[in-house]
Amino acid sequence: MSRMLPLRLVSLFFALGVAAGSGDQRKLNIESFEFIWTTIRDQYWDPTFGGLNWQAVHDELRPRMDKASTMPEARHVMREMIDRLGKSHFGIIPSDVYGDLDEREEGGGPAVTGIDVRVLEGKAIVTAVEDGSSAEAQDVRRGWEVVSVDGVPIAPALRRIAELDRDSTMLELHLARSVQAKLSGATGSHAHVEFVDGEGRHVTKQIERSEPPGALARFGYLPPMHVWFQSRKIAGNIGYLTFNLFLDPAHLMPEFGDALKSCAECAGVIIDLRGNPGGLGIMATGMAGWFLDRPDQRLGTMHMRQAPIKFTVNPRLPTYRGAVAMLVDGCSASTSEIFAEGMKDLGRARVFGTRTAGAALPSAIDKLPNGDGFQHAVADYMSEGGKPLEGVGVIPDVEVKLTREALLAGRDPVLEAAIEWMHTRK
Repeated sequence: MSRMLPLRLVSLFFALGVAAGSGDQRKLNIESFEFIWTTIRDQYWDPTFGGLNWQAVHDELRPRMDKASTMPEARHVMREMIDRLGKSHFGIIPSDVYGDLDEREEGGGPAVTGIDVRVLEGKAIVTAVEDGSSAEAQDVRRGWEVVSVDGVPIAPALRRIAELDRDSTMLELHLARSVQAKLSGATGSHAHVEFVDGEGRHVTKQIERSEPPGALARFGYLPPMHVWFQSRKIAGNIGYLTFNLFLDPAHLMPEFGDALKSCAECAGVIIDLRGNPGGLGIMATGMAGWFLDRPDQRLGTMHMRQAPIKFTVNPRLPTYRGAVAMLVDGCSASTSEIFAEGMKDLGRARVFGTRTAGAALPSAIDKLPNGDGFQHAVADYMSEGGKPLEGVGVIPDVEVKLTREALLAGRDPVLEAAIEWMHTRK
């Protein structure tokens, strides 16, 4: 896709009962191979492919594709073709794994339970409970482990994704999305969720699904999504800002600017990008303008086949000159990474948390003829400090991990580290 969301989620399906070696399925697999090869030929940002003979790759692997008699064999050949590029953010996504992450044309996506989840040490752990949600009314607590949803155990799906993505920086993002997809559903329906609470007891809660918080935003061909922004003062005189997407600029940008103006005398500002999957890249440069007072500074450059796009920052007045901390985790992606790394490279922010998803590039997930998904990047990004983010992620200045023990104790070690830095810096 041409926006800064790391993924364009599409509706995928896969008839598991169809034999991969049948004539129809073999034909669909070959068509999928050709679709992938042609898409990369036409859209890859470097028309020279770094010296790789892309036609020769096709001619070498096509006979093996013709002979592939099972779905695993067909996927192996297609993955080998993609791997010849030597780039991350390209891959085959079996639709039986990610098929429940669908794109809704209307309605703003599935309703939610008000629970935010991360996978910590292989377990799905509640990291936040939305105020006023059914989950809060049911007394669900941070630090509880999600064991099953509607009778379906969580652990097998997590193991499957971990096996597929073991070497990917996006593993944490994919794991969290998998759990959130299972928790989501139709508005007014109920999720029967089994937890392990802080005392090790198994408890089951019936949680009503409701519309996500925030205002419904539409942009281009992206599915409608709810966008929210929150700000408050914490730890005395420190501003805390957080939002879920870099979308809906007509509303989000003024809210961001007003929050900074009201914090002109704050000891520091903390921008929490944990769990933020990105959005419109231009919004990162707009937000950075509130913190940078010199012109012609950049957050980096996006290299596309047509021409490079420079993320130039235009200063805004009055500029906030205090300390800035950014909080990130493995579910911070795309524009979140460009914003964090760009501000870090310019010496304007200190980053706390864990390595981000390494999914900085604009990409698409297209449905293949055989029902699988094909994720492919359409540009390459380089930070102003000369570092690629794709497949690497933003490396925090201060690494701080969220733990279940801390959550059960009502603590947020990442936020605490940023606050301590602000209180002790000279």
